[in-house]
Amino acid sequence: MNKNKAVLLMLAIAMSGCADRPTAVTPATPPTDAAVSPPGVQPEMDASTRSKLREILALRAGWPAAQPHGRTVDLISREFLGTPYLANRLIGSQSTPEQLVIDFRGLDCFTYIDYVEALSTAHSEGEFVQHLVDIRYVDGKIAFPQRKHFFTDWAQRPHQVAEDITAQLSPHAVTLVKTLNRKADGSSYLPGLPVVQRSVTYIPSDNVDNKVLAQLRTGDYIGIYTNLDGLDVTHTGIFVMTDSGPVLRNASSRKANMRVVDSPFMDYVMATPGIVVLRSLSR
Repeated sequence: MNKNKAVLLMLAIAMSGCADRPTAVTPATPPTDAAVSPPGVQPEMDASTRSKLREILALRAGWPAAQPHGRTVDLISREFLGTPYLANRLIGSQSTPEQLVIDFRGLDCFTYIDYVEALSTAHSEGEFVQHLVDIRYVDGKIAFPQRKHFFTDWAQRPHQVAEDITAQLSPHAVTLVKTLNRKADGSSYLPGLPVVQRSVTYIPSDNVDNKVLAQLRTGDYIGIYTNLDGLDVTHTGIFVMTDSGPVLRNASSRKANMRVVDSPFMDYVMATPGIVVLRSLSR
């Protein structure tokens, strides 16, 4: 691996903690319309992914129409438990045309929640694809600059996927203005994308107490806040209340896991700076 590729790989890992960001070598030219997939494009799917998609849609067809969204997210997300963790699943960069990737054979933390949320409201393959495009891309335009690269994009950029409820959960929530995509040295994490100032609210881990837990719902999306300049979170997962207690269901890159697992929620959170909580608008 050459030096440039190695540096970009390390930046990609830092961007999410689960390496869902692009790692292509970056040229000097900005993205153009050539990097945009034509409207109505249908992604290629391997046989395994298509089979699993149809299996999940068949299961979903048998669930009550009035079933709470959180329960649906729980049931869908558990279908991926044990799926291998694989980094850098998406294709696209400043120079590489964006492709709509749908691949269930390996997941990182961000593609995992992308797929689960898209499946939670889909009743057909076509609906799933369209919902995924709307979740992953601003205004449903398949292009690298329009991809929602940051967790809080889900609550900030159209089509809006979720509401940021972090501030509602605790009087100890902290709001900081972060300059997303700009590192401490002034360079960009993702060349070709703008720097964006955004107020990011998180609950410090020491303040994630029983009162906060009581307000979380199964199906809430959790971002692990980071103190790093230019980033909002370094990992994502799904809050699920199980018979054994609350868990963070996540595509884990930890060496002991390297797959989708249920991590004890409080144990996980206490080892981090804090959490950002998004609640799906599909509820």
